[in-house]
Amino acid sequence: MSGMQVPTQCKLDKYFKITERGSTVRQEILAGLTTFLAMVYSVIVVPGMLGQAGFPHAAVFISVCLVTGVGSLLMGLWVNLPMAIGCALSLCTFTAFSLVLGQQVSIPVALGAVFLMGCLFTLISVTGVRAWILRNIPMNIAHGTGIGIGLFLLLIAANGVGLVIKNPHDGLPVAFGSLTTFPVIMTLLGLAATIGLERRKVPGGIVLVIITISIIGLIFDPAVKYQGFFKVPTLGEDGLSLMFSMDIIGALQPAVLPSLLALVMTAIFDATGTIQAVASQANLLDKRGQIISGGKALTADSACSIFAGAIGSSPAGVYIESAAGTAVGGRTGLTASVVGILFLLILFLSPLSYLVPAYATAPALMYVGLLMLSNVRKLDFNDFVSAMSSLLCAVFIVLTCNIVTGIMLGFSTLVAGRVFSGEWRKLNIGTTILAIVLVVFYAGNWAI
Repeated sequence: MSGMQVPTQCKLDKYFKITERGSTVRQEILAGLTTFLAMVYSVIVVPGMLGQAGFPHAAVFISVCLVTGVGSLLMGLWVNLPMAIGCALSLCTFTAFSLVLGQQVSIPVALGAVFLMGCLFTLISVTGVRAWILRNIPMNIAHGTGIGIGLFLLLIAANGVGLVIKNPHDGLPVAFGSLTTFPVIMTLLGLAATIGLERRKVPGGIVLVIITISIIGLIFDPAVKYQGFFKVPTLGEDGLSLMFSMDIIGALQPAVLPSLLALVMTAIFDATGTIQAVASQANLLDKRGQIISGGKALTADSACSIFAGAIGSSPAGVYIESAAGTAVGGRTGLTASVVGILFLLILFLSPLSYLVPAYATAPALMYVGLLMLSNVRKLDFNDFVSAMSSLLCAVFIVLTCNIVTGIMLGFSTLVAGRVFSGEWRKLNIGTTILAIVLVVFYAGNWAI
């Protein structure tokens, strides 16, 4: 048996360059499982959000599994990076509540907009425009984006379990929740356990915490119920009703075009910033500070939105939760491939997704958020204007809950700060153009 396993591992190692990147097959599989557990909530949240806009729940569930499964396999097998692709929640919210409910656009027209957005997004990626954008993001702004995403993850996780809540009174927008609720207690204990296990370098510590808390929830939390193991997806009229139903001609109406532009612009900077942050956290940058196989990663990321629009879902993008996998050592496409396979399996094991409550994965997301805050030490404070602009980018990502808004403020402050400080010679044309484009995009009220 062992004699048969060695060649298989060698093939995996050679294909994914596992040893070359300082990882192991076991580590990659654990990283994939961690990322999967951290983002499995999407098969519940995305159908729920789109369902409020009238999308058939069963159809969206199938499309979410397919988009995440196929997209992650594409990122793993073709690009060889540990980044999972799924239906982006920010763009999902825009599709449901702004396009369909807000503008009263029909579902086929909305899907047509998603499909066209994917086509434009892919064209921008293939022609090198998106790679040019990535090259012209100043390194300090890139680090600031990572810091901001780390803070964003902390806020998302804390809000998801009730540790931080919307402030019911006038004043600051958020307030401290309750310390004595079961989800909060489990989250804080899980975070402490995660930090302790990672300090002791226990293999798969994050996964162990997620599984343990899920089991505790199943025993003590009435809301966590075993609903079965196997379920064949609904493939009747409801299940397939959104497949290839996009109305591309309808999406080209003048009233829809501004929303299409907003989708494209937001996807460009949101997804690009996320890819940069995850790659930096995993140390998957070359000697020039560029992402390894960055061009392929950008193309795979954007092409998945074409697929999403075709099969009836919201636009796709690399998930921030991919950082949970890289935090436990994921360095290759095997991590993303494991995520893809598991999401395809969820098509038939959907009841199991309800066994992982938010407070089981919150500790992992909070831990990753804390790790990403370490990007602060990468900032060059000798370049004062750049460092301050980067911190502004980080802070406003979390204050506005929008990655693109933070990037826009970071870019615009950097350019204006260079001018006022007399350091305008340090500006390059690419950074200046991007700053102007982003400011015009926001000034025109096209931003999501």
